[in-house]
Amino acid sequence: MPIASLLTAPFLHLLLWGVLALCACAGILWFLLRTGLAWRLATDIPNDRSLHTRPTPRVGGWGIVPVVVILIWLAAPALWLPALLAGLLAALSQIDDRRGLPARVRFGGHAAAVVALIVVYPAAAPWWALAALAFLLIWLVNLYNFMDGSDGLAGGMALFGFGGYAIAASISTHPDPALALACLVVAGAAAGFLLFNFHPARIFLGDAGSIPLGFLAGALGYWGWREGVWPIWFPAVSFSPFIGDASVTLLKRLLRGEKFWQAHREHYYQRLVQGGFGHASTARIWYLFMVAGIMLALWALGIAVVYQWLVVVAWAAVLVLAGLCIDRYWRRHVSRSGQS
Repeated sequence: MPIASLLTAPFLHLLLWGVLALCACAGILWFLLRTGLAWRLATDIPNDRSLHTRPTPRVGGWGIVPVVVILIWLAAPALWLPALLAGLLAALSQIDDRRGLPARVRFGGHAAAVVALIVVYPAAAPWWALAALAFLLIWLVNLYNFMDGSDGLAGGMALFGFGGYAIAASISTHPDPALALACLVVAGAAAGFLLFNFHPARIFLGDAGSIPLGFLAGALGYWGWREGVWPIWFPAVSFSPFIGDASVTLLKRLLRGEKFWQAHREHYYQRLVQGGFGHASTARIWYLFMVAGIMLALWALGIAVVYQWLVVVAWAAVLVLAGLCIDRYWRRHVSRSGQS
């Protein structure tokens, strides 16, 4: 289906649901900030590993998740289970935000949600492939939380990533209107959150927002692959800057024998912020990579499979090169700081 199909009445109708999600999420978050409830629900107190210096409410999930769950149930009931599981993960994460939960309880909940999704909606693949995919989905649930530390970053990634999903689900040779609508709803809610999260951020996602978004990124990506809307590489490329940053950082910490679950300031985005780019410029750099990757992925959907994978490899090489450049920049920054 050509890109011109995005200007047709059906897609514009779907876009209205995204606008509704934006307004509803922004309205909820404005109310929480206006009344002071935001600080009572969950507040992030800066520490020596934080990139911000002022206590900031972590209530993004209170705006995004209810809007996403309700609108998906109303407008795309076929995707009721991913919406329900996202809501349950938000509730679990809110408890963790407020009181703290053992790691086995948190990760057990994440694993249960992913397993429920795959068991209820199994794909035509060997069991070992589904098991490997489940592991990757659990990782995606958690990595989104790692990236909720800089103004405008996580919200922008959700806006562009789910927006890319929505476009792909609309122009695919096997379009899925329900999937496109669900993705537009998430993108719209993320845009409503981003109004309060871009620099200087007034709120952050918190676990109750980042965990459900990570789950939905994986769950809707899995749904699209299972239904033949896009190939398996498409969701990974759509969120590749997030996936690459969190995965490489985790691997480096594991190789050094560090406690990977502890908070730190070693992500590539953190190094850019600390190195002098600041929150706003760092977010814009990440947006550029997101948009470039998504546009490349959308274009690749129309070419032969073998060339699709060449595009994926080429894009991975671009991200590796970008990471090496940031590492070099960081080493020079540390060296200059040590000499001054």
